[in-house]
Amino acid sequence: MNNQEEPKGWNPYLAGALAGLLIIFSVWFTGKYVGASTTFVRGAGFIEKVFASERVSKMEYFVKELPKIDWQWMFVVGILLGSLISATTSKSFRSQAVPAMWEGRFGPNKTKRATTAFVGGVIAMFGARLADG
Repeated sequence: MNNQEEPKGWNPYLAGALAGLLIIFSVWFTGKYVGASTTFVRGAGFIEKVFASERVSKMEYFVKELPKIDWQWMFVVGILLGSLISATTSKSFRSQAVPAMWEGRFGPNKTKRATTAFVGGVIAMFGARLADG
């Protein structure tokens, strides 16, 4: 048996409390709620602008919500960087296509895992956009 201690992540109560404070301060200082789904749509607008800029400028959504780098876009970048820093400092960072919990339940098939993750992401994004945020 290995005597090496398993790396631990953040305390979920502390992380939840900090996320709650972030939301409170966001509304307090900016008058806006923390969100990310609009940023993904704007990101798609950035990418599409590279290939068909005239099309993007005529789309009804992008007339109202221009593809731009704003606080929300920086927030999403901060999530990426913050999670990377958190995972590396807690020594819990792992790059794996199929997590052990998934493999134990559904097997080691990478394609099945990727497809399920993609479909779940599409459903979550659809629901977030449907709810306007």
